[in-house]
Amino acid sequence: MEIHNIYKSYGNLEVLRGVSMHCPPGEIIGLLGANGAGKTTLFKIIFGLIQPDSGTVILPQHRAKPLGGIIEKPGLYEYLSAAENLKLFAGMQGLKTSTNFTNDCLIQVGLDPNRKDAVSRFSMGMKQRLAIAIALLNQPAVLVLDEPFNGLDPIGVAALRQLILDLCEKQQLSIVLSSHITEEIAKTCHRLYVLKKGEMIHSGPTQELLSAHTIGYAIYGKGIANAKALQSYTYQIRGQMAWVAITSDQISDLIRALLKEGIAIESCIPDYSMKELFEI
Repeated sequence: MEIHNIYKSYGNLEVLRGVSMHCPPGEIIGLLGANGAGKTTLFKIIFGLIQPDSGTVILPQHRAKPLGGIIEKPGLYEYLSAAENLKLFAGMQGLKTSTNFTNDCLIQVGLDPNRKDAVSRFSMGMKQRLAIAIALLNQPAVLVLDEPFNGLDPIGVAALRQLILDLCEKQQLSIVLSSHITEEIAKTCHRLYVLKKGEMIHSGPTQELLSAHTIGYAIYGKGIANAKALQSYTYQIRGQMAWVAITSDQISDLIRALLKEGIAIESCIPDYSMKELFEI
């Protein structure tokens, strides 16, 4: 999918100004931005729900239905079962279904095809999985997910992340997702685009972009509170964790020094500055 120089205004309010994106097959693209940045408007333009003032969205032509996705909350019929939802949405799209077809769709997203209870009894993570199954009914080339991790517990987040990664790898989908959860963006997306007040202010490979906006690291390890290597940096101790104000270029030297002191490091987690990332 290619997005070229999109502009959109409502009266005197400019919502999008010259927005461009590239989303190749087999890649997950993350779209970051504060509330009001223009993310949902861009998604609605991608889906053809609203028209841009100028600019183009070029979708793959090798599939009859190139686009699927979820904007905002999943729109499900909560009094129906998962299989009944699939059959209903498939019928709306003119697709013929069978029990094997619906079972395969549910298994693909990690849902039990034998479950007959109403969707109202599903967890938020299960509802997101069902919504993705519906979005994939027409075997699209591009999958768009607006805040898919919202409202999920840590187990649900991890499971949904793995599903997104699997769909990208196994089906070579182009996937575009937005999220405010930086840790999940870092684990899930190949490239990031940062939208601020309707303009794309940053773009690039995920790790490269986030590393450039890392303000410190949380290092966990037994005995780290007494480590002499920390004294060359600004740091705070919280139990077996040291938060150190350090750049991504410096962290490897500190880790080597800690290991040399005999500190058994359990994990080292970067702390990304979303404030800096959203500034230009």
